[in-house]
Amino acid sequence: MGCGSCSTTENGVPNGCKSNGNCGSGSCGSGSKLEVFDWLANMTLPSGQDKFDIYEIRFKNGRKHFFRNTEKLTLSLGDVVAVESSPGHDVGAVSLSGELVKVQMKKKKITLDSEEIKKIYRKASQRDIDIWEVARGKELETQRKGREIISRLGLQMKLSDVEYQGDGNKATFYYTADTRVDFRQLIRELAGAFSIRVEMKQVGSRQEAARLGGIGSCGRELCCSTWLTDFRKVSTTAARYQQLSLNPLKLAGQCGKLKCCLNFELDSYLDALNAFPKQEIILKTEKGPAVFVKMDIFKEQIWYTYKEERSKWFKLNLDQVLEIIELNKNNEKSISLEEYESEIEVIPKVDFENVVGQDSLTRFDVPKTSKRRRNNKNKKPSSAASGGQPNQKPNNTKTLAKKQSGRPAQKSNKPNGDRPPQAKRKPSNRRRNDKPNENKPQDK
Repeated sequence: MGCGSCSTTENGVPNGCKSNGNCGSGSCGSGSKLEVFDWLANMTLPSGQDKFDIYEIRFKNGRKHFFRNTEKLTLSLGDVVAVESSPGHDVGAVSLSGELVKVQMKKKKITLDSEEIKKIYRKASQRDIDIWEVARGKELETQRKGREIISRLGLQMKLSDVEYQGDGNKATFYYTADTRVDFRQLIRELAGAFSIRVEMKQVGSRQEAARLGGIGSCGRELCCSTWLTDFRKVSTTAARYQQLSLNPLKLAGQCGKLKCCLNFELDSYLDALNAFPKQEIILKTEKGPAVFVKMDIFKEQIWYTYKEERSKWFKLNLDQVLEIIELNKNNEKSISLEEYESEIEVIPKVDFENVVGQDSLTRFDVPKTSKRRRNNKNKKPSSAASGGQPNQKPNNTKTLAKKQSGRPAQKSNKPNGDRPPQAKRKPSNRRRNDKPNENKPQDK
């Protein structure tokens, strides 16, 4: 038996938790979306009270429904069961049981006698699980061919996911579309191509992102696919209250809508903004009227600039701004913003000492050398300059005379040898290896 939450091998053994088909934690793999922790699991019921007979069953991508245990089966968390569907049966895993199911039903506004609550047939047999796994293996290929059919028919819709029923006789196609789509011809072609019953279900952009999942710009999994169940309306006023730039590329999530996390800290910002004055208020000073530029809410700092000269911004704290507004109410002008800004104490930066003894990150790096020094180091002296010995430095008579006498040697006016100083040497046709014999007199 393979675990419904983990990816399985051919033998049915999970690759992840290695629990041989019975997931004890119920929180592994992609099935951990919107998981509920049963904190009442280890508590016994009062005497004379029966266990709640409605269970929460999880299907693909966090889809959950409630089913009644009419057969009085002994079920535990993670058991794979066959449940009633229309038509046929479906296969899912038990995700929640006991008294917490009542809380979830109340949250989703489902009554105990609702017609949506169907019954559990049995615990899934090995044959049921084999058929279920074969049907799940067809989903990617069905999705690919379905997109080809949609493209050929020219329908303005996006097929995001395909989910097969546990018995393999029905498939649900989830799609998103901006306008109304007539997909009657599409259903006929899908039913003929795959020989199954077809159900089309339209979802919104946020529901599509919740089903597929992903990683957000914060580096964590999407909130809508892990714990967020209700999608509240998000508007740009939430970004304005938090002093965020209205850049749609930064404010939009993977669904293309505004990020749901813009509402998470909105209440804290609204509470902090109660102490701030309105941004439309103009400060009257001796130097002229000043208008609002920006603010730092939690540091209680506000920047103002003169209405006629907006080249410089002046930073004031909240108490100073409230003081100026109080003076303006009494028909008095305050001092200039420069004087208010000079009263703010500048906190010096603290240089922290290396008390832990951490080494530098670049301690193993090779120091860089200039190209000139590297070339001089690799360059070898010629043999002619050293008198035939490449490792011997050439003798410089001027340097030796300077070292012996202790004063710089005087420059000689005599020409070098018998050759006149302005005479040019004639080019020689001899090879470099054919050196003349110094003892043999040369022919004139």
